[in-house]
Amino acid sequence: MTEVAFTVEDMSCGHCVGAITKAVEGKIPGAKVSADLDTKRVTVTGAPDPRTVEAIIADAGYTPKAA
Repeated sequence: MTEVAFTVEDMSCGHCVGAITKAVEGKIPGAKVSADLDTKRVTVTGAPDPRTVEAIIADAGYTPKAA
């Protein structure tokens, strides 16, 4: 398990942060999400691989790009 980071330009408020956090932590047991609205950066620790996290964020309705 590793740390992966994405830029999510369409993450614009606290609700967005909560939705992404809930989606990732709900589908990857033990994962921890850190999101920074100012930089639009989402970092996930404990992820099995970047593609899995990217797919989960996309399924939640956002557009992640590898950071």
